[in-house]
This record gives sequence, structure tokens and C-alpha cells, in this order.
Amino acid sequence: MPRILMVDDDRRMCGFVTKFLTREGFAAEFALDGATMRDALAVTPYDLVILDLTFPRGEDGLTLARGLRAGWDMPLLMLSAKCETVDKIVCLEIGADDYLTKPFEPRELLARIRALLRRARGLARPATAPPPERANRIGFGAFRLDLDRRELTGPDGTRVDLTAHEFRLLAALAERPGRVMSRDQMLDLVASRQWAPFDRSIDVMIGKLRRKLDDGSGRQLIQTVRGEGYVFTPPAAPA
Repeated sequence: MPRILMVDDDRRMCGFVTKFLTREGFAAEFALDGATMRDALAVTPYDLVILDLTFPRGEDGLTLARGLRAGWDMPLLMLSAKCETVDKIVCLEIGADDYLTKPFEPRELLARIRALLRRARGLARPATAPPPERANRIGFGAFRLDLDRRELTGPDGTRVDLTAHEFRLLAALAERPGRVMSRDQMLDLVASRQWAPFDRSIDVMIGKLRRKLDDGSGRQLIQTVRGEGYVFTPPAAPA
């Protein structure tokens, strides 16, 4: 039975959502502030956290989300009454896995939760599983992308900091070199769903990745295909 923690200062909403999720087969609990959230996380291995973006007092949702990402590894679904693209981008950059605007339909929340849990199970590998047959590392130019450790190493051998969504986006592109991917395809791979038609989150992440993949040669590994999307064009391997 997956365990879910909802963190929101609205006690009535927390009560409604946790009762709904309990009826759907989850072990759902709630916390009304950051201190209670940390106490709960210290004693219970939750499978997913639902976190509100705005708190009228004390720590805000962004601060709590950063703390979650620093200390725990689990899917994070952010809630907010704001629907601007900039809020979605900020949530993505701090490591949220999905974003849902209030008010929301309980069934949509349920679908998002199930999708995040499915993806989390798909990324997990049993400790007794044999080593993969193929090397889960992708090299391009002077960079190395380790798919198992979820790390990007730069030309000088140091780790390049990537958010969770930046890693997923780069991995999706690097695994499909030469293939044009639309924004909708990338959003679906990165966030497990399609967002609004004019959502610019992907463009913002592409810009950040280009800067992080700059090796000083002036060559862009991620090319724009006007009207279609983006394509990953790694340097040709030496003969």
C-alpha cells in the first residue's frame, strides 16, 4: 500500500484529499507545516509527497521542496493556486516531478499520483538484479552522462549540477541522437504528461542545458528545429 504525505496548511482540504486517497487504496496522511512534515518524514518511509507552494506563515513551499530534495528521494507533486508558467518552471527547477493547479478534480490528482508512482517503480532496480548488459553511460564530446548514477561529468572531470528534470530531458535527447523531438514529446517524457500548448518550460530548460553543455568550442549539442522542436547532435566519434 503506497504511503502518501500531503503538506498543506488547509486542514479541510487535507482531510478531504487524504480520505479520498484512503478510499482509493493508499495510506494517506497530512502535515500542516514544515516542522510536522519533517517529523513525519523522519519516522515514515513515504512513497510520494504532495506539497502546496504557498504557506501564509513560516516556511514557504519552495523552501520545503528544496529541503525535501536535499534529504529524501521520492516523487514530489506540487500544488498551487497560481497557474503562471513561471511558477511551473520554478517548481521544475527545484526538483518537483509534477505540478497541479488548484482547484483540481480529485480524479486528476489520483491519475497524476499513479503516473508518478509507476515511473518511480520503473526507475528502481532490485538490489539483487544483475548488472545491465549494456553500459548505461553516454559519451558526447568531452561529456559523460551516467544513466544509473544520474550524473553528468564535464570536460574537466567534475560533476555538472542538473535538476531532476534537466537530467531527464538530457537523457531523453541523448538516447535519441539525430531524432527531432517535439516539445509535447519532451514534456511527456520529463513530466509524465502534456502541459498547456504554449507552455515554455521546455524552452527554458533547453537554454539552461545549452549553457551547462558549453565546452568552449562554440558548438551547440542541442539544435533547434524551427516549427518542430529540438534534436541532439553529438560530435561524430573519431575514426
